[in-house]
Amino acid sequence: MEYVSALVPPVVMAVFFIGLIVTIVKSQGGDRKAKEDAAVDAALARAEAARQGGTVQHEAGA
Repeated sequence: MEYVSALVPPVVMAVFFIGLIVTIVKSQGGDRKAKEDAAVDAALARAEAARQGGTVQHEAGA
């Protein structure tokens, strides 16, 4: 019976880890993906403009 008590903690941790991975994968994309991508793109553009000391120019096609 010692082998059972030795195997329970790793099995429990594996189950929780798999649940965490599934939750992360399910939360990616979906309805909010375009809005999140746009927010990240805007933040990167602001950071790049600040680094260059210029202004952000928006392209018509973007």
